[in-house]
Amino acid sequence: MSTTAVRTRKHATALLLAGSLVTLAGCSDSGSDSDASPSKNPTQTAGSSSPGSSAGAEDAAVIAAYISSWDAQTEAYSKASSAGTNLKRTTTLRALFDIEHDLSVMQKAGQVTTGKPVLNPEVIKVTADKITTATVTDCVDTTHWILTDKASMKPVPLPTTRLIKYVSTATLEKWGTKWMVTKLSAQEQAC
Repeated sequence: MSTTAVRTRKHATALLLAGSLVTLAGCSDSGSDSDASPSKNPTQTAGSSSPGSSAGAEDAAVIAAYISSWDAQTEAYSKASSAGTNLKRTTTLRALFDIEHDLSVMQKAGQVTTGKPVLNPEVIKVTADKITTATVTDCVDTTHWILTDKASMKPVPLPTTRLIKYVSTATLEKWGTKWMVTKLSAQEQAC
């Protein structure tokens, strides 16, 4: 299996291919606030701040944007294409570049994903500056997010040493009233 495929798995941003979030472990661009609703997300957990506080509301908005990005990524990986997804509404071009690269590798290999990752994101910090940024850490569980041969719909054998549950970190920026994923990093660390 190519290292690009591995990058895809860990990246998705934690997807499944076996290399980076984009290798089939997981990964995001821009959109409207309504696109960030958590109602159609993979499994999620809210941030740690109290919902009634200003910080709690901001953390909830960050988590909603992060989850929305993952939803779009999951949809894109399920068909090896970002066409018709909300990736450009939740993820900046910088983060989208890696996802598109992984999708291209998947298309050439005739692979897609089935199922969904389980996410457990938490806002680590929000920093107000010229551009307000947030850092999210997550334990991405890809147990039921399976890299599959598109023609046979059979699981693609992956290295037994790959991490099925791993730590992922995301950076988001607030663009006006909307949070956008700008960077996704899958780490070589189990959770």
